[in-house]
Amino acid sequence: MAILPPPYTPRKSSPSPKRSPDGSRTRSLSVRSSKSRSDAPAPPKRHRFTFASLRGNYQSELSKRLFRLIKSENYVINAYESAGQERQSIATQLSEWGEQTGDDAVSELSDKLGVILTEIGAQEDIFAQNLEDSRSVLKQIRNTEGGVQPSRDHKTKVQDEIARLKYKEPTSTKLVSLEQELVRAEAENLVAEAQLTNVTRAKLKEAYAQHFAAVVERAEKQAILAKHGRRILNLLNDTPVVPGDTHEPFNADRQARQILYDAEEDLRIWTLNLEEVSTQAHPVVGGVLDGKAAATSSLSPRPTELGNHPTQLGVHPAHRKASGASNHSNAGSSSSSAAADPPYPLSQEERRRREDMIVAC
Repeated sequence: MAILPPPYTPRKSSPSPKRSPDGSRTRSLSVRSSKSRSDAPAPPKRHRFTFASLRGNYQSELSKRLFRLIKSENYVINAYESAGQERQSIATQLSEWGEQTGDDAVSELSDKLGVILTEIGAQEDIFAQNLEDSRSVLKQIRNTEGGVQPSRDHKTKVQDEIARLKYKEPTSTKLVSLEQELVRAEAENLVAEAQLTNVTRAKLKEAYAQHFAAVVERAEKQAILAKHGRRILNLLNDTPVVPGDTHEPFNADRQARQILYDAEEDLRIWTLNLEEVSTQAHPVVGGVLDGKAAATSSLSPRPTELGNHPTQLGVHPAHRKASGASNHSNAGSSSSSAAADPPYPLSQEERRRREDMIVAC
């Protein structure tokens, strides 16, 4: 199975150009369509601060670093959004400056360049949105880390309590119950650590597969626009003139419009062609991502990992090693080993699910 890059399509893209009854395009090819555009206030920035942001002061030790990384990534996203807005503002200013020069060629071509620059700025905003999608995937790792920390703390607390009692009251009756509690805490922590490892690997792959796909999309689309912008520049005659002479009248306005049509068409037919990022992360019973057993549905189990017995697939990860060892010593008792309970109490639902899986095997 492979992680395919998501179909990055502009969320705020303008509608496809319409055609008038005579077949000509009606899409505006100028950034001067509204004279009040440059005077209008800039659109408000999206502020992501909420009361939930205060959680940074109460993050667990395990998730603090990733929390800071995700927060820093938010600053980067805001910077790209601001850059896109500023680029579009500069495009409008370029067009208006060209209009007031009094030079027909400069006026016409600066307006067309403004269209190109406006679209380049729009790509920055799309890039920022795609980065936000990637950032949200990293949050799943952070949340899992936050969930594992209490399990670690509980296990450590029980171990410390046992050590204290053994030192002060070696004959205390609490030792038996605390040792049983430690077994349950270790089993619970074992499952939590496996969950953390598998989620971390799977979501790290997914997040940065999206991130790098977004980088490629932004780079390739802006490269397309930049190439067509250079074509527009070639329409401007910059031959020096002596005092008293003038340039020939500008008559390449149709060619300039055609270049914008070409740029629009190239963006429309653009597709993202990337090498696939493979993944073997599959959900299994209990919601745990078992990366090693991901391909068991289509491949035979590995003898070194599964005790060379298919019933290992139905054994809880916390009990897999012990069960595997018993299979090596006694192949005939593999069914009873697989059916053994993990070293902590099972709910009725978990016990019924394990029995169904064993029967299916």
